[in-house]
Amino acid sequence: MYDNSAFQQLVSNGLPTGEVVGVERYLVSVRGLDGVAIGALIMFESGKRGMVREVGEDVVLVLNLETEATKLGEFVVLANNTFTTDVGDALIGRIITPLCQPLDTKGPIRLEATWPIYNKAPGIHERNLLNDQLPSGVIIVDTLFPIVLGQRIAILGDTKSGKSSFLLQLGINQTNLDRIVVYVLIGKRRIEIEQTIRVLNESGAINSSIVVIANIFDSLAQSYIAPYVGCSIAEYLWHNGRDVVIIYDDLSSHAKVYREVSLLSQTSPGRDSYPGDMFFAHSSLLERAGKLSENGKTLTALPTVVTPGDDITAYLPTSIMSITDGQIIFDLNTFRQNIRPAVNTGLSVSRVGGRAQTPRQKVISSTLFKKLADYRQAAEFAHFGSDMTPETKLSLEFGRLIHDAFHQTSSELFSLIEQQLILETILVSGGQHKINISLLKKQARDLAPSIQQDTDIDALARQLLQVVTMGAAPA
Repeated sequence: MYDNSAFQQLVSNGLPTGEVVGVERYLVSVRGLDGVAIGALIMFESGKRGMVREVGEDVVLVLNLETEATKLGEFVVLANNTFTTDVGDALIGRIITPLCQPLDTKGPIRLEATWPIYNKAPGIHERNLLNDQLPSGVIIVDTLFPIVLGQRIAILGDTKSGKSSFLLQLGINQTNLDRIVVYVLIGKRRIEIEQTIRVLNESGAINSSIVVIANIFDSLAQSYIAPYVGCSIAEYLWHNGRDVVIIYDDLSSHAKVYREVSLLSQTSPGRDSYPGDMFFAHSSLLERAGKLSENGKTLTALPTVVTPGDDITAYLPTSIMSITDGQIIFDLNTFRQNIRPAVNTGLSVSRVGGRAQTPRQKVISSTLFKKLADYRQAAEFAHFGSDMTPETKLSLEFGRLIHDAFHQTSSELFSLIEQQLILETILVSGGQHKINISLLKKQARDLAPSIQQDTDIDALARQLLQVVTMGAAPA
């Protein structure tokens, strides 16, 4: 007699069974399971779950999802030929494992619906054009590299360059916008996980968030399925009338786990020892984002990739960049120049961002790009130490002023109207005034609610310039 009643029930139902004939940590070889499909969910005699990784002539290779303590001779049974995860609104505000087990102190989670973790992306006829901006609250991103609801945009950068801080800002900025943010944390250190949860709790953003934590030290196999489970949870909410943002932090850790599992299962390695299906694993995941034509709701995907040494030409960064609709690159060289957030304005791009911008935003964006290009050119001349022309000096001053306006701590968030008012004031100054940036941001925050129409910004920008110019008489 088996102790596990669920196992007994599956066997009684006549589902295919098998026997464990080999164990290599989390990879289990099973003889039997006739007719089983790749990606199927199986149950061990002990009640633990596994996923079919490969189907061979004699044995089936199973990824043990919960424990490495599998015994030779243990029986297994097919639980479901399609691997599904529990989903539902009850997950909102919760912190869970990839197996939907709670990691917080809010009690058990009751979920009645399920969703396949390897669901197919919607077809072209099921999608609609993207046209609404996703405000991150970060001035440099919303202005120069706007993210659109339903977009797939990669967040690249070296360790400690500010990627996770930006993603937290973006997530917190959705709190009052009726959007759900799903965080999938893969291979993060415990201190990083605790910091993320603390910030979400303190800001109240946890109430509109779902945090899926895959601790690589507890279960490598759960890190393997984590992004797909997170995407399924987001997809269910999306198809049921919610705008959802999903953050994969990060896919570099997932790729390492995927590579390790593939190599141990004797899959032929390719570039950088990644298996040949590495690109498909991530493209099939990220292509599930978009905008549905049936309900107009969106699923926005933000995959994070670590670029050691700021090398964006390695296999994984180039692979993710080719899948997504743009990339925001954080680099340590910019970080060392005390520019926060450390976004590389020369390499970052949002390929569909312009669709969501107003005519005013487009003018501001194009003007700033030109001024920043002039600044970079002037900065190169300044290195020679020779006398500079007045135009070069003006370009330097204007560029520094723009960077000061872009400077933003991780606790600061600005609405799109506030951002436009700040930057319009900078542009009106022409770089010829010394501006108190801190005062400008404070005044813009106070005046933004009074703006009724787009033309109000012009008059307010000129008024603000008089107030925030250093040495000017108080208004």
